[in-house]
Amino acid sequence: MRTQHVGLDDGPPGTAVFEKEPQAVTDARDLTRGFLAGLSPAVGDQAAASVELVVSELITNVVRHARGALCSLRLQARADAITVTVSDADPRAPQERTPDLAGGTGGFGWPMVRNLADAVSVTLGATGKTIRAELAR
Repeated sequence: MRTQHVGLDDGPPGTAVFEKEPQAVTDARDLTRGFLAGLSPAVGDQAAASVELVVSELITNVVRHARGALCSLRLQARADAITVTVSDADPRAPQERTPDLAGGTGGFGWPMVRNLADAVSVTLGATGKTIRAELAR
C-alpha cells in the first residue's frame, strides 16, 4: 500500500492511495475490514460483506481497466449508511458489458456494485473519475 491515513469524522473514515497493481485489491479489503470493525454501533455481517465486496469490485475495476498509476479509496460512516468513494486518473466512465459465463473474463463487477449499493454516482473530469457508492448500514 502506498499510503494510508485513518482519522475520525462521523465514524472513523478510512482513506488510502494505492498503486494500481493487484495487491491494491487485498490492501483495500484489509483497510475496509479494519474500518468496519472500528465502527460503533457495529455494522451487521451482511452489510459489512456488501461494503467489502463493493470496495473489492471497484478497486479491481481500476486495476484491470483504468488508466493511470494510482487510485484512492475513502470510506465514510454515518448513522444510516456507509459511503465508498474510489477515484482514479481515467476520465472514462465504467462500461457495462455482458458477463462472460464461460471464459472467465468478467463483466460481473459493475452490475454487482450497482445492485448492492442504494445509490451509485460517477463524476467524470478531465483528470479522472470518482465513483461513489452508498450502502445501507
